[in-house]
Amino acid sequence: MTSLRPPRTTLRAPRHRRAPRRLPAALAGLTAGALAAGLVAAPAHAASGPTAPLGTVARTGGHSRFVPGPCPRTADPVPALKDAHCGTLTVPENRDRHGNRGRKITLAVAIVPALAKRAAGDPIVWFAGGPGDDAVSEIPMALAGGLNRDRDLIFMSQRGTYSAEPELTCPNIDRFNARALGLVSGAPSTGRLHVRATRECRDRLARRGADLGAYDDTESAADYADLRKALGIRRWNVFGISYGTELALQYMRLHPEGIRSVGIDGVLPPSLAGGAVTWKAAREGFDGIFRACAEQPACNTRYPHLKDTFERLVVDLEARPASTTVAVPGQPAPVKVVIDGGTLVTWLTFASHLAEGVPRSIDELAHGDPRRIAEQLAGGKYSPAAVGRVSHGLAFGVFCSQWTPYESEADVIRAGRRAFPSFPRSILANAPQLAWLHQDCRAWDVPPADPSIRAKTSSDIPTLVLSGGFDSQTAPSNGAYAGRTLSRSTVVTVPYVAHVVFADSACAQTMTVSFFERPDAPDTGCLAGLRPPAFEIGT
Repeated sequence: MTSLRPPRTTLRAPRHRRAPRRLPAALAGLTAGALAAGLVAAPAHAASGPTAPLGTVARTGGHSRFVPGPCPRTADPVPALKDAHCGTLTVPENRDRHGNRGRKITLAVAIVPALAKRAAGDPIVWFAGGPGDDAVSEIPMALAGGLNRDRDLIFMSQRGTYSAEPELTCPNIDRFNARALGLVSGAPSTGRLHVRATRECRDRLARRGADLGAYDDTESAADYADLRKALGIRRWNVFGISYGTELALQYMRLHPEGIRSVGIDGVLPPSLAGGAVTWKAAREGFDGIFRACAEQPACNTRYPHLKDTFERLVVDLEARPASTTVAVPGQPAPVKVVIDGGTLVTWLTFASHLAEGVPRSIDELAHGDPRRIAEQLAGGKYSPAAVGRVSHGLAFGVFCSQWTPYESEADVIRAGRRAFPSFPRSILANAPQLAWLHQDCRAWDVPPADPSIRAKTSSDIPTLVLSGGFDSQTAPSNGAYAGRTLSRSTVVTVPYVAHVVFADSACAQTMTVSFFERPDAPDTGCLAGLRPPAFEIGT
């Protein structure tokens, strides 16, 4: 994600070695509309010169206006903001219905300068994951990967996200997600509670005046097109992760002007987006881990037939769930965790980021000890970082206007059965990451997007297409699928890495930085030296 789902589960492990992907940011104590005094206005065609660094001049672009101002306050520290140029982009909430005459919303913008003394003239704009993550919160990930070596980086909070105004977060859903850990995931009663939380979220946002049908890819792509003009940028580069790859592909199709190159990592093509493709992703990512274990003598000897063991556990636990309690920091008492078949599938979808421990965790569960898996699940769902940071309003706006209208519940079940023929229907009906989605979308009740939203993106813009061999959230094969209609694409699968390889792989970071330097000839030489993880071997 970060993740392509309503954020129902966040996985946490005691030793997390990565820059956090899902740091959706800002406790918006500073409204996105806060403006600095004494700003200089400039016409839309003006460009920042030596005395006016990028993001320091007020300017209008399209239907939108950028004004410099304070950086947004974030839920987690983002030290780079102290050297950033910040401000807000004020945009129409619904261009399609009201043009420039209707309600306005504001989006936080942060521009992190390049490390190089003489930065390249074409900056990189970052498209965050989710849907619903805040781009400003992902600044640490981008900087950890060296993306600002030669170019300024631009981060804008997508409409509805944490540092935007309004922010469409729903803490009630997040709190329900934690309580639901103690319920059977696929039970009809759980589904009713799930949808009730979604409806409560919708009703609260609607009462605040949000036009929920305006939080989608079409409007967000137009926001970014206006941002480029409002910043006076002739050409820029785009880098999108997870859901941000879907938005990047839409942006390339709808607003190709001014794009020098595009990088997409953890690919979700708009024409495939939905529950069916998440079953394919689970199959491919799980098999990558199982295969790597089978090819490593110590792992294969200690955990033979890992794939069969896992799938047997899924079926058995769906019929007879396991229940335990675990201690969670910050909670006054141990919390109950129910592990049924659907929960186990969900766990492995995200545990792929901690692949070294997966075989051992599955083996312990098979021998009657669910604590390791339960602790990981509870540590994520009960984390303070899991509450009030994700824009469910944006997430459901995308899911319910662009995904579910073009994919039936039967389509999801058929795709699940192709991927996992042994799984019962009670599991297949709820795709990984997207449980109860069609029911949620009936409650969310927004109009379907135009069918063109499902079009394939055909482009000759140079594009780096990155996937991870262990990616259980967006299928590794999605990269090749997207690349077929991108005539100047470089398609790479980084082995032994999960969703969003830029976050985990130094090799992926090297390739990405080199791509923006030479879009038609990125340096992929590091792939030859990659090795599988050393899997944990229990006693």
